[in-house]
Formats: sequence, C-alpha cells, structure tokens
Amino acid sequence: MSKIHVYFMPGLAASSSIFERINLPKDIFEIHLLEWFQPENSETLTIYAMQMAKKVVHDNAVLLGVSFGGILVQEMAQFLNLRKLIIVSSVKSNAELPNRLKFAKITKAYKFLPTSLLQDGEKLVKFAFGDAIKQRVKLYEKYLNLRNKEYLDWAIEQVICWDRVIIDPSVIHIHGDLDEVFPAKNINTFINVKNGTHLMILNRFRWFNQNLPKIILGEAL
Repeated sequence: MSKIHVYFMPGLAASSSIFERINLPKDIFEIHLLEWFQPENSETLTIYAMQMAKKVVHDNAVLLGVSFGGILVQEMAQFLNLRKLIIVSSVKSNAELPNRLKFAKITKAYKFLPTSLLQDGEKLVKFAFGDAIKQRVKLYEKYLNLRNKEYLDWAIEQVICWDRVIIDPSVIHIHGDLDEVFPAKNINTFINVKNGTHLMILNRFRWFNQNLPKIILGEAL
C-alpha cells in the first residue's frame, strides 16, 4: 500500500521546525514540510496560495496548516486534490476572527503597526504566540525565521482582511480551548484539545502524535 503524504504548513513567520516533535507512523505516512517564502509586492493571498500549492507534488495528499498557515492551506485547497484538509489553532472564516482583528480591519489600524519593531525576536514571539509564553521567549524564538518588515506587513494584512465568509465543510479544525490568539468562543465546530493554547503544536505534540493518524484515517478519537 502506498504511503499517505502529509504536508505541514507553519504559522505566521514560523519555520517548519515547529513540527520537529510531530511523529507519524513511517509505514503509513510520509511527512513533507512547507516553508514561507517572500511574497511579491501587493501579492494577493490567492496568488500566493497558488504558488505554494505547486510545492504539494503528491495527489490525494493531506494538508495541515497552523494559525495563519491554516488560513493559507484553505486557499491552497482550491488548486489541489486533497485527501484531508486540516487546520490547527486557526479560523475557518473571517467571522471566527476575534473582535480586535475585526476592529483593526474596519479602522485600518493594522496599517500603522510598527512591524519593523517586530523584527526583534522577543516582540515577534509575543505578537505571534500571545502573552502567555513571554517567560519562554528564548525557547520559541528559534521557531520564527521570517522577520522582515515586508513579509510581516503582508502577512498581518492577509489575516485581518481575509475575505472568506462561507466555511468549507470539508475542513477538519483542531483547536485548543485556551487559545489566546483565536479564542475558542468564536470558533464553530472543532475538535477540542483540552487546555490547548495557540502554540499547542509545540507543547501538546504527544496529543497530535496520538490522534493525528486517527483523524487522517477517519478513525474515532
């Protein structure tokens, strides 16, 4: 039996090293890691997704994205024939965004974010992962590798101005009930990871190693 190819897309500014503790049975699954690349000036999320989709070279693959990567993989899906589409610590439509981001869109406040300051690793970690991990900044700083202002300006705008209204029913959504970036109270149907935070792909890796194979194969948790 041929292996199931599973592609992983990290979150905003993050490298694929966030998946370094994710292990799937090698006799069934083959893991492929995607990385962010620098977008062209004023490139739309759809065009970026089309370019990223070209890196998925296997038909009927599984595509999993974390946080902003979860938004991206939903846009990539229109260019691919997927076995499963999974998002982690993310949102399925702009209605699931927290009020502070909806307000930023209305006021265009995001255009005035001092993203040049976020090139400092500590500030970027706090922005990407929330206040809850500020005592562990050094641990997580290594996972954020794309820090230039042009990328950050583009990525933040894509999240805040994401225009998806209708939820794709095929999306499998894994979310933590303690997510501080995308609070669970705003999220429609999802697989709940008890006490899971926004960065649970890092600190709850055992849950994923145990349950991802079942989710991909359609088995009961």
